[in-house]
Amino acid sequence: MNKKTLLATALLALGGFSGAALADLPVAIAGPMTGQYASAGDQIRKGAEMAIADINARGGVLGQKLKLEIGDDACDPKQAVSVANTMVNKGIVFMHGHWCSSSTIPASEVYVDADILVATVSTNPQVTERGLPNVFRIMGRDDQQGLVSGGYIADHFKDKKVAVVDDKSAYGKGLADEMAKAMTAKGLKPTLREAVTAGEKDYSGLIGKLKQAGVEVMAYGGYHTEVALILRQAQAAGLKLTVMGGDTMTNAELVTAAGPAADNVLFTFSPDARKNPDAAPVVEKFRAAKVEPEGYVLYAYAAMQLFEQVATAAKSTRYADLEKTMRAGTFKTVIGDLSFGPKGDLAVPGFVVYRWQGGQYDYAR
Repeated sequence: MNKKTLLATALLALGGFSGAALADLPVAIAGPMTGQYASAGDQIRKGAEMAIADINARGGVLGQKLKLEIGDDACDPKQAVSVANTMVNKGIVFMHGHWCSSSTIPASEVYVDADILVATVSTNPQVTERGLPNVFRIMGRDDQQGLVSGGYIADHFKDKKVAVVDDKSAYGKGLADEMAKAMTAKGLKPTLREAVTAGEKDYSGLIGKLKQAGVEVMAYGGYHTEVALILRQAQAAGLKLTVMGGDTMTNAELVTAAGPAADNVLFTFSPDARKNPDAAPVVEKFRAAKVEPEGYVLYAYAAMQLFEQVATAAKSTRYADLEKTMRAGTFKTVIGDLSFGPKGDLAVPGFVVYRWQGGQYDYAR
């Protein structure tokens, strides 16, 4: 009998002798709650908190109210592992996290050893390609969105010089490589292939290279914070630059930081869940609470819906039962119906191209 089984047996015994009511059921989110990407963490927190309030108002899951644990990894891999170990010690039965692929990949190794179910929005293919049985992805992969964004560039900017740039992260480099591959396959070879360091404040070296090469379009793998700075500094240098990014460009902080230059940003993301008719009551509820459910808000809400439905269908919160049920079912959420392939990837992924315009994003025309 392993330690986990011994602990579970002891807890059951205590419950049986005391006749006490069932304890709260701990579930968790993890992501950048602090640091330069904290706005994404805030979206995740708001979505999960609303979902849990709604689930608990319906009576909870299998008679137990959910208790939300929040882990801050600041998108740092070492901190993510520390968060994962903390969550294991808190006895969580479900994790929605992490956000950055570079955090999700090492943290998931902790969760698999502890038999904890994970639903993530991290897009690097290696999140699921490693074959961990506990990890499920509720968004598409970089090799899927890179195909869409790279193809869009090749179709719409075939007469322009394009640079492909990444921030050296697992997410950023993976996405940039996929965009470059898709562009090249359609006959548009990148003029430059560059990398920057996330968190820098001066991108004049990159901008100088772009200007000298006559680049007008930048395919970027990375996060919105760096794009905002690059755009402002390019504008100051007299370089009008169109940027194509990935799913992390949904953040309204991009507009605040880049100003009008944000209107030059295109990006790929899943079809807008706010326009899903089945999500309308939840969207209205968020807006009534002065929360715009953009970016990852509805994904965090959907992750908690997913856990609720899986546990209810399994009639259990045991890991083996949850995993088996997750693989076999289709679950209705605010972001659409979710079902999963053999590796844990979303069975029907989808990416479309958006454009920022006047402080809002909508489908690119």
